[in-house]
Amino acid sequence: MHYWEVWYPRAAATGILVARGRVEPTERMFFHAASDPIAVEVYDDERKLVARGLNLGATGNTPMCLLTLKGKAVVREDLWPGEEHIGTPVLLPGGEAGILKSWWNAADGSEWRWQVEFYNSRG
Repeated sequence: MHYWEVWYPRAAATGILVARGRVEPTERMFFHAASDPIAVEVYDDERKLVARGLNLGATGNTPMCLLTLKGKAVVREDLWPGEEHIGTPVLLPGGEAGILKSWWNAADGSEWRWQVEFYNSRG
């Protein structure tokens, strides 16, 4: 499993944790309602650092940013999800993680509708 941590780096002395989600290893993760900037760290089950992105500034004006692992780096791209993104994990503030099942947005970005599926297990 991987732990995806999203921080707001400009708060307090060392930043504030916004979300920590545990998911199957993935190279792409959507994050909803990201601040500008964010810092992202991905760890494995042994708390070994997999990848990191610091001071990831907004690249657009959307409610979703796509975080992608590029080697040991995490890169951010703010975008409107498309059909090619259905099935991608989504991390919400607070740390709940699900799978993007559908997405629609108005061409002018004034409204959007989406579905995320959540599954939990105690095992």
